[in-house]
Amino acid sequence: MIPEPLAKGFCFGEGPRWFEGLLWFSDMLGEAVHTADMRGSLTTLPLPGQSPSGLGFRPDGSLLIASAENRQVLLYDGETVVTVADLADRTEANLGDMVVDDAGRAYIGCQAFSGGAIIRLDADDSPSATVVAEDLDFPNGMVITPDRKTLIVAESTGRRLTAFSIGADGGLGGRRVFADGLDGPPDGIALDAEGGVWAAMTLAHEFERIVEGGAVTDRIDMGERVPIACALGGPARRTLFLLSSTDAYPRRLVGTRLSRLDAVTVDIPGAGLP
Repeated sequence: MIPEPLAKGFCFGEGPRWFEGLLWFSDMLGEAVHTADMRGSLTTLPLPGQSPSGLGFRPDGSLLIASAENRQVLLYDGETVVTVADLADRTEANLGDMVVDDAGRAYIGCQAFSGGAIIRLDADDSPSATVVAEDLDFPNGMVITPDRKTLIVAESTGRRLTAFSIGADGGLGGRRVFADGLDGPPDGIALDAEGGVWAAMTLAHEFERIVEGGAVTDRIDMGERVPIACALGGPARRTLFLLSSTDAYPRRLVGTRLSRLDAVTVDIPGAGLP
């Protein structure tokens, strides 16, 4: 599979989510959230003073945005952006990726290199925040399976994918290894209908499809570019959107516009959440 360039001209793309015919993604260092259509046409929601990372849509269509360095969660209703939660008292680590379930509960990674956590933010007018998983090695991309019973998270510095059972109350338990000893630190991930996980392997310069147990069944070579995140969307959810950059360390990219969005058609469609 050879990816086709779709859009460029942004600083550091993260957290892609397919929603209502558009790919939404954060520009963490560019202080914005962008949307791209299937032709690559971009629109921009400026977020001055913020460092947007994980994104997730609530059932009502409103967008939750994790502001990494401020450790806040923002809400965009299509017109205005407001702060709905301040998680600074819950974690000293920057906020990272996010996945939102059908009840509007957001699971947000706290990106400590060791001792990282996942915080669940419940969906109500004054959302409560609960730490639902701890002792993770830099939690990054997250997905929820189609039956809504399992959450899978990429542990970047642990070079593994970890699965949790989701309880009826939204709690996480039954922690287990989905895949270990991965080729490169996994960043963003996407889930397909046969249970395979596409993962951005930053230092390996590849997007890889990984099945439970760790076998790699497909690879997309990005050459010198650094994979950052991916999402399955488009018609029938068979378009794999690929965000990449020129460096694995975001701070080296401040002030640049070297990130890129590519796309490739895959045989197995996307499934689950987001």
